[in-house]
Amino acid sequence: MTETHSSPQLLHLVFGGELEDINGLTFKDLGALDIVGIYPNYASAHAAWKAKAQQTVDNAHMRYFVVHLHRLLDPEASTKAS
Repeated sequence: MTETHSSPQLLHLVFGGELEDINGLTFKDLGALDIVGIYPNYASAHAAWKAKAQQTVDNAHMRYFVVHLHRLLDPEASTKAS
């Protein structure tokens, strides 16, 4: 059974890991990255990001990110929508 979507599927990746420096974007161990998941829209990705960020609030080096995969998959579409 296939799902029908009334709105476009805008994929977002949520991932995180421990940074070498709190002011940088270099991860201590790429093998230890936490891939939280891929979500069909920003709202659900943001909810997942927020939950993971709150779980790791005591570790200043731990950071989670939301990546707009739909912009990487179709970069021209994101410039038209802006």
